[in-house]
Amino acid sequence: MILIAGPFRSGTGDDPELLARNLARLEEAAWPIFRSGHVPMIGEWVALPVLRGAGGKTVADPIAKEIMYPTADRLLHHCDAVLRLPGDSAGADQDVAIALSRGLAVYHRVEDIPGYQAA
Repeated sequence: MILIAGPFRSGTGDDPELLARNLARLEEAAWPIFRSGHVPMIGEWVALPVLRGAGGKTVADPIAKEIMYPTADRLLHHCDAVLRLPGDSAGADQDVAIALSRGLAVYHRVEDIPGYQAA
């Protein structure tokens, strides 16, 4: 399982359209990772439903601090690597730091992932 890490909230002002655009960018890496024999994972795929279940309406809600970053940390206990996509992101940088501290591989290009297959 490879965690896809990159900008989600950064630079969006928490605008729902910009958040959706950033999530779509993260999701663009999912198919190449899957096609290469791995399971792609994005923390927001897990964290956003949890946030809604906790009564949060937006990523700016105070409860989000208890869910968003901790979700990625928990996921990294089950991941084998991280794909760090370009762009400023404190959360993605934190994911990389956690991955490195746990001895996980960190890739910066999908083409560097073992088994990568070009489309």
